[in-house]
Amino acid sequence: MSSSSPAPEPTGLRRGLTSYGDAEFSLFLRKAFIKGAGYSDDALERTVVGIVNTGSGYNPCHGNMPALVEAVKRGVMLAGGLPVEFPTISVHESFSSPTSMFLRNLMSMDTEEMIRAQPMDAVVLIGGCDKTVPAQLMGAASAGVPAVSLVTGSMLTGGYRGERVGACTDCRAFWGKFRAQEITKPEIDDVNSRLVGSVGTCSVMGTASTMACIAEAMGIALPGSASAPAVTADRVRIAERTGTQAVALATAGVAPSSILTPAAFENGLRMLLAIGGSTNAIIHLTAVAGRLGIKLSLDDLDRMSAETPVLVDLKPSGKYYMEDFHRAGGVPAVLRELGSLINRDVLTVTGRTLGEEINDAGPGFPQDIIRPLSEPIYPQGSLAVLRGNLAPGGAIIKQAAVSPALLEHSGPAVVFENAADLAARIDDPSLDVTPDSVLVLKNIGPVGNPGMPEAGYLPIPKKLAAQGVKDMVRISDGRMSGTAAGAVVLHVTPESAIGGPLRLARTGDVVTLSVSRRLVQMEVSEEELARREAELGPATPTVPQRGYRRLYVQEVTQADEGCDFHFLRDSGETPKTSA
Repeated sequence: MSSSSPAPEPTGLRRGLTSYGDAEFSLFLRKAFIKGAGYSDDALERTVVGIVNTGSGYNPCHGNMPALVEAVKRGVMLAGGLPVEFPTISVHESFSSPTSMFLRNLMSMDTEEMIRAQPMDAVVLIGGCDKTVPAQLMGAASAGVPAVSLVTGSMLTGGYRGERVGACTDCRAFWGKFRAQEITKPEIDDVNSRLVGSVGTCSVMGTASTMACIAEAMGIALPGSASAPAVTADRVRIAERTGTQAVALATAGVAPSSILTPAAFENGLRMLLAIGGSTNAIIHLTAVAGRLGIKLSLDDLDRMSAETPVLVDLKPSGKYYMEDFHRAGGVPAVLRELGSLINRDVLTVTGRTLGEEINDAGPGFPQDIIRPLSEPIYPQGSLAVLRGNLAPGGAIIKQAAVSPALLEHSGPAVVFENAADLAARIDDPSLDVTPDSVLVLKNIGPVGNPGMPEAGYLPIPKKLAAQGVKDMVRISDGRMSGTAAGAVVLHVTPESAIGGPLRLARTGDVVTLSVSRRLVQMEVSEEELARREAELGPATPTVPQRGYRRLYVQEVTQADEGCDFHFLRDSGETPKTSA
């Protein structure tokens, strides 16, 4: 009895043929239509590389998209492939209501289904703004087609009265000065025109830059590709190389699951900690891993944090900008300094191991932006995981960006029930608040305020800001921008809207934050908490009537599971190759 090997998977335009009941007719019709765009038979027989175009007039972070698309096309053609660009939705932080996080999962679904639906042997994922890179990685991980990430790059810095400025840490700093009446309305209007020096993502180590560095560290983006500013020749050359490498990936048939392994995710977490990266990246990495059936543990993150100091002196944890980071050697230099903390034998999109790429990056050179492991700017990782009766499922604090005096703190809570309550009362002169108070905001989690907005960075009450108060302990089940700093406890899990104990907090409760003990708790007896629970009754989240908003509220997971949809996470049955 003879056995026959399975038929090879179709390639090029033969992939994923439209269902007409006649495969040859499907191919005939597909070629007939695309020939209307002027393609020759020779071109149509080539390896097809899809190029995701997320350009949008609402997304200045992607303002260099046309140049990048053209450079990727050039790289694909230099390698003998056929480039085909296609659009997906584009999500920008400042232009997405109620929050960009609300649309991340939708963008991931759009990306996944367009990769599945259209014939391509590999795909280049061009993104940049905070939620676009994780959305693309989530979608590509689920689709299973060979993929390589290309970020748009950071903006250039600007200048204001002799001071170098950049979005968006300086946006928050100047706005804080304005709220404290340290600068005038004409001055804040003037600086508004100077904070963003060009198109591109934020010029500090916010979520966009963090995800760019993580993607490179995990091997799903080209070595050296994370840090080049958007409007530089380096960025365009990287785009060309990415197109060329996509053809090689297609030829080798390397699926994202071969690169995004548990060891690669550990490298991503190490990078996150070493660069002083965004708290948002924890949620995004967890979501991408979940698409591949890989579970990331908050306990593992905290363990790695104790071993992985902050090496990069960038805002908001330090003082420099992404331009400086690029000139200092970027991600390869950080990986070199991390040494044995990095898994060097993992595969990258180049077809080589990460260790080989680190070796090829060469030795370091004198600079003070990327520090050696022996001389960190902060002795532990930038992030710490907290637990306690306020957050039994965990919470996150960016310890490297906290005022040292607040790392250990107890004070009376000032509680806000939701974002509307915060807006109505935070600047009320009669608000009973002191610098020792702990500001607590409920109901801004994934379900409570759909999308988990970045309202966790509660503003300092105006009357305290006017007294010179710059930081206070703040606690919520929401998120904050990766560009922000302060004693802000985030991602409290489970969230208040679904019955988490945060909903039991009341004004006047003494709240303790102890980063050394990894603790966040109300100093309230279990009996009193049980009484409050009984008084409130079961949590009843509001479910919207229709559309994507209804889907989101019904299906979104909590922060510790990546805020992905239950039905999109890998159950062990999801195929890792496209049909």
